[in-house]
Amino acid sequence: MKLTRIITLITLIAVLLTACAPKATPTTQPTAEAAVDLEARALAMVENLNKGDYAAASAEFDDKMLAALPGNKLQETWEGLLAQTGAFQNITGTYSEEAGGYKLIFVTCVFEKAAIDVRVAFNSEGKISGMFFQPAKAGSSTPVSYNPPSYVQQNSFQETDVTVGSGEWALPGTLSMPNGAGPFPAVVLVHGSGPNDRDETIGPNKGFKDIAWGLASRGIAVLSYDKRTLVYGAKYDQAMLAKITVQDEVIDDALSALNLLRSQAKIDPKRIFLLGHSLGATVAPRIATQDSAIAGLIMMAGISRPMEDVVLEQYEYLYNLDGELSESDKAEINVLKTQVAQVKDPGLSVDTPANTLPLSMPAAYWLDLRGYNPAETAKTLSIPILILQGERDYQVTMSNFNIFKDTLGGMSNVTLKSYASLNHLFIAGEGPANPQEYNNPGNVSEEVIKDIADWIVK
Repeated sequence: MKLTRIITLITLIAVLLTACAPKATPTTQPTAEAAVDLEARALAMVENLNKGDYAAASAEFDDKMLAALPGNKLQETWEGLLAQTGAFQNITGTYSEEAGGYKLIFVTCVFEKAAIDVRVAFNSEGKISGMFFQPAKAGSSTPVSYNPPSYVQQNSFQETDVTVGSGEWALPGTLSMPNGAGPFPAVVLVHGSGPNDRDETIGPNKGFKDIAWGLASRGIAVLSYDKRTLVYGAKYDQAMLAKITVQDEVIDDALSALNLLRSQAKIDPKRIFLLGHSLGATVAPRIATQDSAIAGLIMMAGISRPMEDVVLEQYEYLYNLDGELSESDKAEINVLKTQVAQVKDPGLSVDTPANTLPLSMPAAYWLDLRGYNPAETAKTLSIPILILQGERDYQVTMSNFNIFKDTLGGMSNVTLKSYASLNHLFIAGEGPANPQEYNNPGNVSEEVIKDIADWIVK
């Protein structure tokens, strides 16, 4: 079905966040014997997914998981994963952890283009109360090879582990620091939608690692970190999901990352920039209004139109990729149009059910974005802004870039540039863009890295 092709940075938040959270904190732990049984049952669930037996795969779901992932939705989720990672190959093992009172079983799966840990959360009653896909833990399976681009000089910088923020939402991160005494200019990387890792791994591609290593090779420090919804996915219960906003999913942690850089002795505190990709670029001007010390913004594939309109545009593009629309295609698009209208309805409230809204994202998230205009907000800023866009990007199209150009093009502090051959990941390709090309290994264009570095230095 065509819906399974919609593996985009925006739809990942619905596929991987809405359906992943356990419902409440249980008070008892499984015995050792029960833990072994849980591993076998998690393995069986993944094996049933691979067989396409979605009824068997969901047989041990608790009531809220069944509501979040009924048979057709579970099928769309699994097939969507396959569309992004390539064909399933094998299971290399399992490991377990405990979080929030839940027993978490990780089933490490190797796909054609990626290694993925399927995280299965069991509650105290032994029911599956959460499922989450994430890049495989280092050492848990045959790693997916990463080939650094030719513009990276790995002997020109060092990397250290850091912690972004503190307390219950502390996040692991990496600081890529050029060799030398400094002080160096620095960049914080802010992810697109969904539970991204610090490298913003999409299939075999690691765009943020390309950027971090590329800029560090050119004398610019870079801070990257795992996203809150990746690190703490099991912590989100239904009540928390219903209240999630872009402020606490993205912005609060970006502000913490900026503050962490200012505490580093080899970083010039007056030359700390924020680089956002996709959703990160969209909210970059809003982040700047909350941190007046930011030296400048780099916005890569940022949205300038209402997000609900962009989601609808993505769906329509993908449904039309084969040149025809079936009656069921038209019906699904009409449903989405109704959901988009619901987002725009002045009567939208936090009590509006998420399943009546696009991507099943909660009303609180849509309300947090309501009235926010990235281009107009950027227009109020006096700091330097660099706006970059791939002309082959079907997720965030040139219509968004043109709005930024029309609104900000006459301002001396704003630089805009688009690249004819680049897609949403700023990787070169040919012809009409489609989700399948994200399965092809590539690297962020060297021209983009050079343009960002030259702009920062200037």
